[in-house]
Amino acid sequence: MSEQDPRTDTPAIATRGAAAPTRQTYPQPLLPRNMRNWMMVWYRNYLVWRKLAIPSMIGNLADPMIYLFGLGLGLGLMVGQVNGVSYIAFLAAGTTASSVMMSASFESMYSAFSRMHVQRTWEAIMHAPLTLGDVVLGEIFWAASKAVLSGLAIMLVAAALGYAQMPGALLALPVIVLAGIAFAALAMIVTALAPSYDFFMFYQTLAMTPMLLLSGVFFPVEQLPEGVQAATRLLPLAHAVELIRPLMLGRPVDGAGLHLAVLAAYAAAALVVSLVLLRRRMLR
Repeated sequence: MSEQDPRTDTPAIATRGAAAPTRQTYPQPLLPRNMRNWMMVWYRNYLVWRKLAIPSMIGNLADPMIYLFGLGLGLGLMVGQVNGVSYIAFLAAGTTASSVMMSASFESMYSAFSRMHVQRTWEAIMHAPLTLGDVVLGEIFWAASKAVLSGLAIMLVAAALGYAQMPGALLALPVIVLAGIAFAALAMIVTALAPSYDFFMFYQTLAMTPMLLLSGVFFPVEQLPEGVQAATRLLPLAHAVELIRPLMLGRPVDGAGLHLAVLAAYAAAALVVSLVLLRRRMLR
């Protein structure tokens, strides 16, 4: 029961039978608390993006479209056919996969870093009953969602011009989703380590650019030396290309289980590592 404070007329706080207020515990658990929480983080980012949706889409599509039509139509006249198809059709599938990598990575790096470090949106969200795991998973799936929009847009343009086989190419959508999650989670590791925006240039130069050039986006991997071919099997983009290209061209997929397993392993491992690093960063 409450007792009267002898110095005032206000009853003292009850010491027995009162429920303690809900408080966040630290260190917070790595995993999200429930599905609804991280989906609310995703929805919050969507509401912000919706105000600038058209400029954002144009920005995400401009670079891969330049590659597709600049190289596909220009270089394609000299190259002719590659693996039995026109070079621009070969390039369209590779460009779809590379746009997924670019869009997911940039969203997980620059935009997520702004919300975490500059605007401190993450800290504000975590004052609600959400864990860091909820925030990070919501950010990763939001980046993957933007990657799906980018990849799907390029696929539809390629199909409209006759460079992709519909409706079979739509079977590549689950692969695009999985690849988007994998690249978003990998970029989130870089965000956890980044002291400033300039740090992202290391990942772009040392990881994304080699993957773009060595994963079969612009030319068949078989053209590379055997040692380099073996190294490309470790790159997530190479596995995404190996799945997306035959699906867009209406061909059977060789080793689909292996390619899917590699992408899933990258996504799961990168998610755990990013959660560990971000918890250490946010709580220090």
